[in-house]
Amino acid sequence: MRAMILEAPQTPLKLCEVPIPEPQEGQVLLEVKACAVCRTDLHIIDGELPPPRLPLIMGHQIVGQVIRQGPKAKRFNIGQRVGVPWLSKTCGQCRFCLSHRENLCEAALFTGYHLNGGFAEFCTANEDYCYPLPDHYSNSQVAPLLCGGLIGFRALGMTGTAQRLGFYGFGASAHILLQIAKDQGKEVYAFTRPGDAPAQSLAKKLGAVWAGSSEERPPVLLDAAIVFAPVGKLVPGALRSIDKGGSVICAGIHMSDIPSFPTNLFTGSGGYFL
Repeated sequence: MRAMILEAPQTPLKLCEVPIPEPQEGQVLLEVKACAVCRTDLHIIDGELPPPRLPLIMGHQIVGQVIRQGPKAKRFNIGQRVGVPWLSKTCGQCRFCLSHRENLCEAALFTGYHLNGGFAEFCTANEDYCYPLPDHYSNSQVAPLLCGGLIGFRALGMTGTAQRLGFYGFGASAHILLQIAKDQGKEVYAFTRPGDAPAQSLAKKLGAVWAGSSEERPPVLLDAAIVFAPVGKLVPGALRSIDKGGSVICAGIHMSDIPSFPTNLFTGSGGYFL
């Protein structure tokens, strides 16, 4: 099969011919129909995360069709379409797994990082960590939901009852989440790179009540803010933009250093990190 291989950080992916993998116990073999690209993939290529297993087939927003079952795999039928997310396997025994916080598992394995992912014609996946997908989504529509949609929805849940939300970084996750927040009757204020008129225009088209530069202050104080961009200097700016008692949620897997700031400027605000 053809696959895009990462041989070393900070090098281009290489198109290679490799054997089709064999599904192991509890795994399914998938024919990949689509695999979206995530910001985490760029962090891996750029060497900003601890070294992954190399050589590596990346990709963790996978839509695939089950074509073979490994031993004891019986959750899905041959021909069924499933989605494969970032989280690939957990121990099921640590305090995090036992309290329904598997994403924090002490021995978690991640798709396209510890295990080969979906930048290939075929891949294997642990069936317990796959999702059955509804038919009314196309492959290209549903693939970004498997990470950008998941992390965005989780971040939105951490804003609680906040009605005025600030999104710092308007990329894959934020543009999905804006539509959900609007449907819930919330106001979204979108912050982009300075001068990024196309992103600001898209945010307004999707329903943001305001869109501007991350260096600007919104026209009103916010109840909560979600920082999607991996830029630590955005956190103090987000804190300045929220009302007393508000929260700032950092939703990325990697972020540059957060600069120091005088905490007396933000009395009453909160901060939660995913």
